Amino acid sequence: MLAFDPFDHGPLFGRPAGQSTIGGVVAAGVAGSQRLAFGGVRDHLLGCRAVSGRGELFVSGARVVKNVTGFDIPKLLAGSWGRLAAITELTLKVLPAPRVTATLVLTGLDPNTGVAAMTAAMASQAEVAAAAHLPGTAAITAFRVQGFQASVTARCALLTQCLTSFGQLELVAAKEGEAMWGALRTLAPLPSDRPLWKISIPPAAGGAPVRQLEKIGAQWLLDWAGGLVWVASDEPALVRLAAAEAGGHAMLVRAPSAMRDVVPAFHPQAMGVAAIEQRVLRNFDPHGVFETGRF
Repeated sequence: MLAFDPFDHGPLFGRPAGQSTIGGVVAAGVAGSQRLAFGGVRDHLLGCRAVSGRGELFVSGARVVKNVTGFDIPKLLAGSWGRLAAITELTLKVLPAPRVTATLVLTGLDPNTGVAAMTAAMASQAEVAAAAHLPGTAAITAFRVQGFQASVTARCALLTQCLTSFGQLELVAAKEGEAMWGALRTLAPLPSDRPLWKISIPPAAGGAPVRQLEKIGAQWLLDWAGGLVWVASDEPALVRLAAAEAGGHAMLVRAPSAMRDVVPAFHPQAMGVAAIEQRVLRNFDPHGVFETGRF
């Protein structure tokens, strides 16, 4: 399996599921809930072949970790959104699929307490694979534990003990648990007719950013133990302000054409970072072959 658990962007844009390509997943740096424990795309990309904007074919990395030498260009291409080169071949590290997966939930926690519970879970020895918080009248804070049966049973017991102060941790049925994580992959709890934002913040920021966003009518959910906030909101300036005040950044993932024409997809960068990025872009693509205007 792909340990970084990529989700399918199709449903986010009102399109059928299953149409994404592995090249698109790598170029967009798409990682799902398990990124928290297993890392992102760049952590599992071993090597690639690609064509630069100069029309030059280059190879970087290798098929096995021990043979990788020189500049780690695959790490640079992962999440570059196709602005540096056209990837023609790639090698990804895969892991065995877990034999057993368990989902445990706490109910009724507010955002601050939910983040505190997820932080405690990640700091424990229970080896939690994913942690997310879905708000609502019966808010759910969910944890995924996976592996061999004996190990999962022992770690679930340990997690229950670690989170006693947050309430009663309940084990949900396998189908219910899979449906819960599936909803996070498609962001089903959020409305599909509003602009969608992906906000990356330090988990230590707690629930403060989402409390601020709630005041402007935004709808949201937390993944990556509070480090990723998915937000549905029509207020670009206020969303980016909330992200910046929490020490993070906000990316506009989906919006009507009128908004995309005036709101950049990426969060405004510091001058020094923007200058470095432009130098990298020009070295790979001096003639702007891969420029689309989207960014």
